Parts: sequence; structure tokens; C-alpha cells
Amino acid sequence: MGFLLAHLSDAHIGPIPRPSLRELAGKRLTGYANWLNKRAQAHDMGVLGRLVEDIEAQKPDHVVMTGDIVNIGLDAEIAAARRWLSSLGRPEDVSFTPGNHDAYVPAAVPRVAETFAPWTTSEEGEGFPYLRRRGGVALIGLDSAVPTAPFVASGRLGSEQREKLAALLDKTRSEGLVRVVLLHHPPHRGGAKALRGLDDAAELEAIIARHGAELVLHGHNHKISLHRLPGAHGETPVVGAASASAKAGTHNHRAAYNLYSIAREGDKVVISARSRGIKDDGEAIEELTGLAL
Repeated sequence: MGFLLAHLSDAHIGPIPRPSLRELAGKRLTGYANWLNKRAQAHDMGVLGRLVEDIEAQKPDHVVMTGDIVNIGLDAEIAAARRWLSSLGRPEDVSFTPGNHDAYVPAAVPRVAETFAPWTTSEEGEGFPYLRRRGGVALIGLDSAVPTAPFVASGRLGSEQREKLAALLDKTRSEGLVRVVLLHHPPHRGGAKALRGLDDAAELEAIIARHGAELVLHGHNHKISLHRLPGAHGETPVVGAASASAKAGTHNHRAAYNLYSIAREGDKVVISARSRGIKDDGEAIEELTGLAL
């Protein structure tokens, strides 16, 4: 019996409740304008609902959501996002890591941390990175979300998270667990456009090279992707997920989620991956692609 892990990202729960003038101070002003002019037409909650129904039909053992659950960090948005995340399953069966939109302004950061704490609980201390052991798998969640200036969507882990990550990778390997690292931003250099990447990607790459991991999952780019990083015991697959609420019409950016089957065959870890998403007609869900990990 293997472990089936579902991965979705960048839900961008909407519509954005009408903000007050006070709430539109700073970066939220440009973000709200962007929502009205672009993002509101790019994300469809009906599509997201059909995707979630399909995830439930697959009966995964665990679901991970890698960030951008809100848009400009309003309190009303965060409350709506909590209700949606609750629909994915019990907090012990669903894990969350925040994205740049979840840290859109400094005031949103503590509210997001408090609101989504049930989905980020750790078996090793508090805060990030968290560790959740599930069915022979170590889910290690990182927080790459930091407030940034307008038109900047970069992320950063910082030295404290990186040091704790290295220790957790070693600890869970010694326990014989399959290590799956979760974060919002792509973990590798060149993984996103300028001003959108992980600032300390080189340092994270070095940690994976020294300590290894069996799989790294991320979102942020709104498209399915596969990269490989050198690891301590072979290459580490890095898989990006599409936006789970993207409207149909763009073949390479349609809504989708990924499924990973994780099993051990003797001393060997075997991971297979596939994507399911909205067909070009915008209604039905189909198997999109198998990812050769």
C-alpha cells in the first residue's frame, strides 16, 4: 500500500470583499486595482469547487496546499479562506504553507499565522519549518512568505528556517521516512521571474544537496513544472502546481492539481506523479499528464 498525496496551490479565494479606504493603504491599493482589472477574470471559484470535488473522489491520504489562499490580505478574505480550507478535510489531514499573497502587507502576517495554525501544527517544536509524520512520510512545511514592496512577489526563508530544515531532513531520514518539503516559491535559482523568486534559493539548493529530500513541492508560477536538484543520495524532483482556480481558456495555465503516489520497495523509495485538471471546455476534469519523476 502506498501513500497518496494531493497537492494544490494558488487558490486565490475570491471575490475580494469591498475594502474600506483605510484598508486600501499601501500595497493593497495596487493589489485591489490588479484584482479588478485582471485577477478577477483569471480565477473562478466554480472551477476550484469542481477541482476539490475531484480531489475528494481520488481519496488521498493527505492534501497539501502551498499558498496564495487570499489576494490582498483583508481580514474578510482570510476568514473566507479558512472556511474553504476547512472544506478540504480535517486539519490533521490537510497541510498549508503561506504564499506571498498571504503576506501581502505586514498586518496580514500574524492574522494568517493565527487563522491557519491548525493546518501548520508541528510534531517538532513550534513555527516553521513544521514536521508532520503521516504514513511513513515526513511533510516538512516552510514559510517563504514575506511582505514586499508593490510589484514585488519574492520570498525568503532566512537562516533560522534553513538551519532547522537541515536538522529535520537529517532526523527524518534517520527515522526511515520519505521526506517531502513544501513551500510556496520555487526552491531553485531561476525558478521564477525577476522579483518573484526565492531570495535565498542558492542556500536552499545547498541544503538539499547536503542533506537530501525525496520530493519538493511548490506553487507560485500557476503552472505545472518539473525540475531536479542535486541531492545527497541522488536527484531530488521539484514539482510545481498550477493555480487551482485558473479559468479555462489557456491550455498551459488551466486549473489543476497534482497527485503523488509514494511507496517503498525494499530500500528504494518509488514516487509517481500525475496531474488532473480542467479540460479546455472549462467543465470536465481529466487526467492531464504523468510527470516522470
